[in-house]
Amino acid sequence: MGIRDDLKKQALGLSSMAMEKLMADEKRALAVAQAIGRVQRGKQALDRGQEEVMKALHFAPKGDFKAVGKQLAGLKRRLRELDEKLESLSEESSQKMR
Repeated sequence: MGIRDDLKKQALGLSSMAMEKLMADEKRALAVAQAIGRVQRGKQALDRGQEEVMKALHFAPKGDFKAVGKQLAGLKRRLRELDEKLESLSEESSQKMR
């Protein structure tokens, strides 16, 4: 094992121990859970606000961009497949002409 692996293992062990100590107290664990919940609700509110601003400015929402990106990736893949087929057909036809 290298030094890097040793450091990762030690860091994981220390963080595990810290989490155990942090969550050992029920009140503290509840406070951490509530804080995480508030952060998640805040992010959802921020996302909703961003979506409303995008609509007000007549911009496409983030979800539309993701959908278009997926479609574009699919089209690129299909284009590569068609290009490979055309190239193989071209090679076959040039071999037959010889």
